[in-house]
Amino acid sequence: MAKDSPVLVLGEALVDVVHKAGQVSEHVGGSPANVAFGLGRLDHDVTLAAWFARDERGERIAQACRDAHVRVASGSDRAPRTSVANALIDAAGQATYQFDLSWLLPELPPADGVGHLHTGSIGATLEPGGSQVVAAIRAAGERVTVSYDPNARPTLMGSPDAVIGRVEEIVGLSDVVKSSDEDIHWLYPGRSVAEVMRYWLQLGPALVVVTRGGEGAFVAIASDDAIIEVAPRVVEVGDTVGAGDSFMAGLLSGLLDADYLGGPGPAAALRGARLEDIMPAVDRAIITSSNTVSRAGAYAPTRAEL
Repeated sequence: MAKDSPVLVLGEALVDVVHKAGQVSEHVGGSPANVAFGLGRLDHDVTLAAWFARDERGERIAQACRDAHVRVASGSDRAPRTSVANALIDAAGQATYQFDLSWLLPELPPADGVGHLHTGSIGATLEPGGSQVVAAIRAAGERVTVSYDPNARPTLMGSPDAVIGRVEEIVGLSDVVKSSDEDIHWLYPGRSVAEVMRYWLQLGPALVVVTRGGEGAFVAIASDDAIIEVAPRVVEVGDTVGAGDSFMAGLLSGLLDADYLGGPGPAAALRGARLEDIMPAVDRAIITSSNTVSRAGAYAPTRAEL
């Protein structure tokens, strides 16, 4: 079993309507929800604060939470309708998205019962919920550790200029930031991944990881000037839906198990960690995400499968 540092995930839960090779299927998704499911399947104590309706698709989200052993924060099921993301899968298995959604942050559990807080993607930028997420992070203060995945969705976010202030604000409030190279190229056109990683570290996080699709990942920490490259794990790709979220869940799982997340003490330990100390968590992230891309949809593996 995982070490028991309760995790609260703030962000969207929705239904992915996947269009692939002329076929249509539906899967429960949403970047923060996928991270919550991943953590729950890896035996972590996790609660999801989301925004969906008491309709057929909302019940599928609630059932997915139960299946993954994820608690749902009170009021998460009070949306007028459940949000939908239409995922268009190309011949290479890459997904592009079109959205129909709304976002508010429901009532949150007491902060003194939370050790780690995770947020990202639409839930951190789409108003009015995005500002509520930032307020919740600030209210939690140093009692919790924080992780963030910008997980840019240009269809909803508009231009980089429209969201970069919010992105950098949450980066500065976080202990761990995970992004993709595609997100960085969109958010910071003309700047290299390494340059942005070092810039983000200056804003405040102790650890920044950037995934590179099938090319692996880059890892950087505040206590070391080096940026190291991590090789991918080669698998046959079903599709890439949820791959980055699975990587995030695996990374957080490894850091939680190593006592690098979960409050002021773990935060201090993470800030003093060396790159080699972080690598077991990065390895778990690589294995977890490779397991996900070998399946259809945002599949979340268990510890036994890892």
